Amino acid sequence: MTLRLAVVQLLVQPGAAHDTLERALAAIDRAASEGAEIVLLPEALPLGWMAADTRAAAEPIPDGPWCRAVRDAAVRTGTHVCTGLAERAGDVVYNAAVLIGPSGDVLLHHRKLNELGLACDLYARGDRLGVVDTRHGRIGLMICADAFAPGEVVSRTLGLMGAALILSPCAWAVPPDHDQARTPYGDLWRQCYGVVARDHRLRIAGASSVGPITSGPWTGHACIGCSLIVGPDGEVVAQGPYGVDAEATILVDLDLSLPP
Repeated sequence: MTLRLAVVQLLVQPGAAHDTLERALAAIDRAASEGAEIVLLPEALPLGWMAADTRAAAEPIPDGPWCRAVRDAAVRTGTHVCTGLAERAGDVVYNAAVLIGPSGDVLLHHRKLNELGLACDLYARGDRLGVVDTRHGRIGLMICADAFAPGEVVSRTLGLMGAALILSPCAWAVPPDHDQARTPYGDLWRQCYGVVARDHRLRIAGASSVGPITSGPWTGHACIGCSLIVGPDGEVVAQGPYGVDAEATILVDLDLSLPP
């Protein structure tokens, strides 16, 4: 069964959550108008990864206003939408992601397991993984650095759970002195996606944000896109452009019915 996946490299502006959310909703509409059946958005929307206002502004899932807005967009467009969200659960903040069905229901709710140590004072760690059967096939969900947990344990577990497609909201960043011409970004992701995709005969898609990081230990770094889709042979199907302002929507057609 062939599906059209839209991987959205979205500009995330710290301190401008409303504008970021509006761009995300507009991107869902545009992707759907181009035939997308699944839309994948980046990590920690709409605030951005490690944003200064995360602790105060994070919202609950599934009924916080941000999640509700994305759920409404899924219904309006008849698509599956996967997005990262800054989640509040009581007094605890999580780096979370959801997969929302065309009915507006949250089908998967994941909390990042392999958060970078520098972010652990802000985000609590998740404690579970899940997959869900959809009309497109079985889908699993992870977030960014979950992909390079030791031994690729997160993505491999999703593979063992039967995922034909793993979706991963991301925020891939480089330091201010990164030289893209000398050291093209993306080897880490091509390696950790590729080996799991090949070993488990599945597809992995990561959508990275673009824009500056303005708070926390990585102040001065920038998210730079390079969103990635890898096929079951471990080879790159498509990759997004590099740059702090490199917004893009990458459309790919995937066949999840191919035998493993």
